[in-house]
Amino acid sequence: MKTLKALLFTTSTAALLTTQCFAASPETQALYKNKCVACHGADGSASPIGKKMGAQDFSSPDVMKLSDSDLTDATTKGKNKMPAFKDKLKDSEIKDLIAYVKELGKKK
Repeated sequence: MKTLKALLFTTSTAALLTTQCFAASPETQALYKNKCVACHGADGSASPIGKKMGAQDFSSPDVMKLSDSDLTDATTKGKNKMPAFKDKLKDSEIKDLIAYVKELGKKK
């Protein structure tokens, strides 16, 4: 019985930690809302203005196949009409945003 309880505790703790690791923090969600939503849309599908400027849907195969490094470069240096955020965001914020973008892309 003790072994079963220990196993259930370990399994449920691991599941909870995994869920929390992949869920974007409220700070990251707020950062996305303030810096990205205007062009990329709340759900990552690109706003009407973003579409006119060439923003892609995060769930598109072209975006989903991009590496974290590719997305970090685009965010840091800018790409096409997207401005560079190197001097506007911390490296850790960019990393968190990239993880959030990938979450949005997988939700569709």
